[in-house]
Amino acid sequence: MNRRLVILTTSLDFGGAETQLVRIATRLRQRGWEVLVVSMRLPRAFEAELAEAGIAVETLAIQRSVTLPLAFLKMCGIVRRVRPAVVLSFMVHANILARLSRLFSPMPRLICSARSVTEQSSRGGTRWRDLAYRLTDRLCDLTVQNSDAGRRRYVSVGATPERKIMVIPNGLDLSRFHPDADARAAVRASLGVSNDVFVWLAVGRLEEEKDYPLMLAAFAQAVQQRPGRLVVVGKGIQLGKLEQLAAELGIAAAVTFFGVSKEVPRLMAAADALVLSSLWEGLPNVLIEAAATALPAVTTDVGGSAEVVLHGETGMVVQGRSPEQLAQAMRYLMGLEPAQLKAFGMRAREYAERAYALDAVVDRWEAVLDPVAKGHTADIPLMG
Repeated sequence: MNRRLVILTTSLDFGGAETQLVRIATRLRQRGWEVLVVSMRLPRAFEAELAEAGIAVETLAIQRSVTLPLAFLKMCGIVRRVRPAVVLSFMVHANILARLSRLFSPMPRLICSARSVTEQSSRGGTRWRDLAYRLTDRLCDLTVQNSDAGRRRYVSVGATPERKIMVIPNGLDLSRFHPDADARAAVRASLGVSNDVFVWLAVGRLEEEKDYPLMLAAFAQAVQQRPGRLVVVGKGIQLGKLEQLAAELGIAAAVTFFGVSKEVPRLMAAADALVLSSLWEGLPNVLIEAAATALPAVTTDVGGSAEVVLHGETGMVVQGRSPEQLAQAMRYLMGLEPAQLKAFGMRAREYAERAYALDAVVDRWEAVLDPVAKGHTADIPLMG
């Protein structure tokens, strides 16, 4: 039986979509799939992890628009050479390229995965993306969204009919993220943080869509009530601007820009809560990771964030672009008694176990990648 799978992605970088791709690809490889990952852009992350899992990586090496025709031809050539049973594409540019490539190369099955509610960029709106999806929808068998908010939006704008879209949430290896008292003590000691200081953790690229200026403004208000520390994990073009803003707000000594780290599970174990201030999202991996670590979270109500953080039960969900609302929610968690805060975290862990366990999520991916073997053909449309 043909179990060859080509995964086409817009990029391989330190992002949530790419992180999820790697988790799915490595687990499918363990289950016997022959996986090839193709990145439209030059890879910047995860090559070593994929190689260790026995997954080859190729690139279309797109660096500017004039190279798109060559990239298209190269993608068609890869599909003809590999002859996969399924092509799975991740993110908007890869989704459109995979659909167009199907006109000239054999793809028995094409699944397109949208990883954000709008898939917009910092450069503007979504109109051309919605139109491109609508015009090319007939070329794919199924669109997968990672949040119900995304599914509803794609149907409402006509990107795809309801019969051709389904939700598969992000998955997480729950054994990697869990409460760890030893890690908590060690990391807090390395940060020079005492037990009475409330530690907020933020994880994500230092880019416009994460709205770190909002987070810093809210944190500056929140720490007027109780001593706090904000640890920001990630890198990006806004680092200098954010360091300057922290100084202007008088909180530079209370904010640590940690850079990129492979120790996120330990950092989460050391924190008291997580904060996310994004302008747009899909289904944020970081919120699922926090929940698995029994870490309450405060998040803006964007994308599928409210599907992960249950307001008033596992954390707080607030309106975006409002430092006052974000600060109020942060102050609320900071004012809880330890037992109350722990109860928030334990409910979050229980919810993560029910909704986001990686093996259960990959079961759902296999059902759409290989519907005949999994007995789901009646539920999953095929092109034409």
